[in-house]
Amino acid sequence: MIKIGLISDTHGVLLDEVLNFLTDTDEIWHAGDIGSEEVLDKLEKFKPIRAVYGNADNHQIRLRTKENLRFMIENVDVWITHIGGYPSKYEKHIIKEIYNNPPKLFISGHSHILKVTNDKKLKLLHINPGASGNIGWHTFITAVKFTIDDDRIKDLFIFEKKRTFR
Repeated sequence: MIKIGLISDTHGVLLDEVLNFLTDTDEIWHAGDIGSEEVLDKLEKFKPIRAVYGNADNHQIRLRTKENLRFMIENVDVWITHIGGYPSKYEKHIIKEIYNNPPKLFISGHSHILKVTNDKKLKLLHINPGASGNIGWHTFITAVKFTIDDDRIKDLFIFEKKRTFR
């Protein structure tokens, strides 16, 4: 059993409230648009991290991360990418792979909108953790944590904080 903290779209800002929410997790997964090496460094010191880069990440972050991560954890096939779309509206560059070889858990960021959706057709769970930083158009800062136990994804909790605009 492993407890996962899931964030995305920090855009160079890692809030203490988000870190506090993720304190009891075993790993942090970041679905792209990290925004700065300082955020990546801080996360690496905090917990083991798996991260992909996003469209707004510079070459230094791209050297330290990948565009896609596909791996098995416990008995769950996981795919993390930044721009992935949603069930029935997947992005063109992933359509072939997701339909031919769907993971059990598909994670993407980019939209700044928290969304947890079952894709009944592909029999997968899609999670977009929204935006965990305070840069962008979103109204709420969000993060997700959940447990993977053998082949089950369970105990999903959401962090949500009204964003203050500068």
